[in-house]
Amino acid sequence: MAADSSYEKYEIRKRNPDPKTSALLVVDMQNYFASMAKPILNSVLTTVDLCRRASIPVFFTRHRHRSPTDYGMLGEWWNNHLILDGTPEAELLPEIARLASAEQVVEKTTYSAFRKTGLQGRLAEMGVEEVIVTGVMTNLCCETTSRDAFVRGFRVFFSTDATATSDPELHESTLKNLAYGFAYLVDCNRLRRGLFGN
Repeated sequence: MAADSSYEKYEIRKRNPDPKTSALLVVDMQNYFASMAKPILNSVLTTVDLCRRASIPVFFTRHRHRSPTDYGMLGEWWNNHLILDGTPEAELLPEIARLASAEQVVEKTTYSAFRKTGLQGRLAEMGVEEVIVTGVMTNLCCETTSRDAFVRGFRVFFSTDATATSDPELHESTLKNLAYGFAYLVDCNRLRRGLFGN
C-alpha cells in the first residue's frame, strides 16, 4: 500500500506484537482462492518465516464444506458455489509448505476461524493473547476472524500487505474499519522491526 493510503488517518494506535503471547493465523491460503492468494504469497511467506524465527506458533485455516448441512447462510449467499472438502480447491496452496509436525490446520465452515473450531481453546492453552492475521479474503474471513478475536479478548494485528481480496476498495475499507475499532495494522517491514528491531 502507498504511504498516503487513506486508511492511515484511522491508524492512530501503534503497537508491536509480543512474540511470547502471539500466534499467527494464516487464513484460507487455498487453491480455490489462488487468484487472490498468489499476488500476496511472498508477503504471507515472509510473515510466516518471521513468526517461525520469533517462535510464534502458526495456525493455518482451511475453509471447506462436507455437506449441505454445514453450508449455513453461505449456501444462500454464494448460491452454493462453496469449497467442497476432498477437492483440490480445498487444499492449501503447495507453496505454503506447512510444517506438519508443528503447525495446526483449523478446519472451518464460515467466515470466522473461531466459530465451532476449538481455536479459542487451543490458543488459551498456549497462553496466546494476541493474534496476527494474514491471508484471504481481507473483507470476509480475515476481517470476521479479526473482529471475532477482538470481541473474545485477543489483541489483533492485521497485515496490510499479506491480506488480499477481490477488489482494492473492499481491501481498503476493511483496513479503515479495523484500524478504527479492532486491530493494529502491520506489514512485513513493521513486523520485522517489531520482532527483531531491524
